[in-house]
Amino acid sequence: MVPPPSTEDWVDALTQGKRHLHQLPSDLSPTQAATIRRQALEKMTNTSLSCIGNFSFDPRPANCENLIGAIQVPVGVAGPLLVRGQYITPQEPVFVPLATTEGALVASISRGCRALNAAGGAVVRVRDQGISRAPVFRTSGIEQTETFLAWINEHFEDIVEHCEQGSRYLKLLDIRPAVVGTTIYLRFRFHTADAMGMNMATLACQHAIEQLIVPATGVPCVSISGNYCTDKKPSLINFLLGRGKHIHAEAHLSADILRDVLKTSAAALVEVQYRKNLLGSIMAGALGFNAHHANMLAALFIATGQDLGQVAESGVGVTCLEARDHGALYASILLPDTPLGTIGGGTRLSTQREALALLGIVAGRRTPGHDCLRLAEILGAVVLAGELSIMAAQADHSLAAAHQRLGR
Repeated sequence: MVPPPSTEDWVDALTQGKRHLHQLPSDLSPTQAATIRRQALEKMTNTSLSCIGNFSFDPRPANCENLIGAIQVPVGVAGPLLVRGQYITPQEPVFVPLATTEGALVASISRGCRALNAAGGAVVRVRDQGISRAPVFRTSGIEQTETFLAWINEHFEDIVEHCEQGSRYLKLLDIRPAVVGTTIYLRFRFHTADAMGMNMATLACQHAIEQLIVPATGVPCVSISGNYCTDKKPSLINFLLGRGKHIHAEAHLSADILRDVLKTSAAALVEVQYRKNLLGSIMAGALGFNAHHANMLAALFIATGQDLGQVAESGVGVTCLEARDHGALYASILLPDTPLGTIGGGTRLSTQREALALLGIVAGRRTPGHDCLRLAEILGAVVLAGELSIMAAQADHSLAAAHQRLGR
């Protein structure tokens, strides 16, 4: 009886080009397959991958092809942070896990948390704008375009029925058309409960297009995504209409808090806001008027298993600072385009599940959709904390010294 191939046999098959990295037997466990690929790469490149091969999560739901291991990112915690939302109250202060390799970031956000806490916490409100997917179609001209759009409008309920067949948690909210020449975009917008929902939306659109829209109209679909969605790219349509979660956070800080915690004044902060976030962004042609929203977004996205590609769109936000009487300050942030999820994708990894649990988010405890809204409220407060602290550091010229001391 011929023994089955050993690990060494499969490593040799890869290094000799007899098999591709994805062509390993399905009866191998994900861990075994990752080990074989990693050892083959080490031989082919004369490189040690021992640290990459040292991981603790279950690789079965890793959502990664040709797995060889994991990249570790340090996780720090900011807080406690008081959040006055609709899904979280100041009676449950939050410790926020942040994954980053940028020294001074967690310390800075922690200082912002102290300032917000002294002000009674951040007031946060969230609207669920839904996730969007915009397939693109080609017509012969204006007359066929008019006929096609009339059909879409008349058969909206039929499209709803086809879209919602695949999931009881997915609801089609509306379809927004746009036309240029012979090209039609249909921006489908879905409610997806606690899932970020991009895969759900794509599958729903594909089913409706293949089973209903194209057979009934004869208008071909060029691509399931026409960039009118818009996914993973900064865009004005998402800024104006919103996508994912629309987050607004604010706080009123007294002159004492500004002086004692942030080491600055309302006047100094407002000038930084005007000359940096407003005029500087205009001069640069930037989309978004903020100091560093993307820093907090990326750190919390990594820690909680979000889709990192969507930092590109989520960072298009606005920070507002206004001087008030007696040296006080009104501060707010707006995040109009924030796709988030607390189930599916990277949230299934064990380390990310622990980070979500630290935020009080455990699947199945709340009404569907409420966990994701809670995460959005926390994110809004964290972004506000980070904005206040970095702008204070720029106002009192301590930013460089902080990075020299903590940036390492």
